[in-house]
Amino acid sequence: MEGVLAAILESGDPERLYTGLSLLVSAASAGEEVRALLGFGALRALTDPDLATRATLISDAEREPFARTLDELRAVAAELPNCRLWACSAAVQATGLAFEHVTSMPAFLREAGDARLVFV
Repeated sequence: MEGVLAAILESGDPERLYTGLSLLVSAASAGEEVRALLGFGALRALTDPDLATRATLISDAEREPFARTLDELRAVAAELPNCRLWACSAAVQATGLAFEHVTSMPAFLREAGDARLVFV
């Protein structure tokens, strides 16, 4: 897929996930087609309502704005029509977490085709 950004989000680290979501939302907001596959860590993190409280690199003074912005990025990524998020089927099966769209890594990579691929 030419002109498509495909990302594999594996990290459950709030700061790394913030960076990955920011990349996805920025590209999708600019009109680019975006695809993301959520691995074990990212799936657990994105379904955790208290994700921002686990941030270790954020000072106490930064925690509230970080948490608010992370929640906003999470919501916008799920709402943008050209930003499609899938959970890895193995991660869903292993964790028992529910997610609306589920696919396998091989199917995601086939779908991504010639997309620019990033790993977070």
